[in-house]
Amino acid sequence: MAARRSRLTLARPRRLRDALRLLAGQPLTPIAGCTDVYVGLQFGAVDATAFLDLWGLDELRGICAAAGGVRLGALTTYTEIRASRLVQARVPMLAAAASEIGGTQIQNRGTLGGNLANASPAGDTLPVLLAADASLILQSATGERRVPLSGFYTGYRQSVRRPDELIAAIEIPALAGRQWWRKVGTRRAQAISKVMMAGVRGDAVRVAIGAVAPTVVLAAQASAALSAGRTIAEAQAALAADIAPIDDLRSTAEYRRAVAAHLLACFWSDTA
Repeated sequence: MAARRSRLTLARPRRLRDALRLLAGQPLTPIAGCTDVYVGLQFGAVDATAFLDLWGLDELRGICAAAGGVRLGALTTYTEIRASRLVQARVPMLAAAASEIGGTQIQNRGTLGGNLANASPAGDTLPVLLAADASLILQSATGERRVPLSGFYTGYRQSVRRPDELIAAIEIPALAGRQWWRKVGTRRAQAISKVMMAGVRGDAVRVAIGAVAPTVVLAAQASAALSAGRTIAEAQAALAADIAPIDDLRSTAEYRRAVAAHLLACFWSDTA
């Protein structure tokens, strides 16, 4: 059942400091593009009734170079990611992932920070950012802290972000090596992923996978096997211990295991 509009409240600060002050004083759910929140409200899947609209906070926007890598404001949209020459040059796998998220409307409204805060294991940008060893800048009224994405999620749709904090920015370090991204779904876009994988192949290998566990997964054992020069078959065997897929409406655990192993082989072959 759709949420009753009369029960909902919305705060719309004009400055970041005002937004952080409001968060410190009362429980509010931050929103921006609302590509998931509106759907959840329509189907009665969102319990929150008090919201904080971040869309007008330009302080959370922008893409810039940072220490050889890239810094993206949390309100950066997928359309802006796709169009950024800096992202295309330094993190092309992120531009590729952004191009396959939903359709034009979703890409114009959906934000990188929202994808991260939503904490869905099927979030398409999450494997890319994890493979890229990204960090999140969390900001509150009392200061900010940097959290590696590898330590951000604690469980299904759960993270270390406190109720008084916002994701302010995402920082991606300089990446050495070939980058790779692949999404498997019912359709290439406008469909929730069944499995997706991102990888960086340099002196060391980092492979991350989505939709195969309660959170996005850094395939540590498979990555270590490939970094050590093991065969792809040995790496695929190691991958089986990295992931824990389940059966759900979109796919089966068996299918996801098979696809994950196949994607790992494709990654290794394509980046040879």
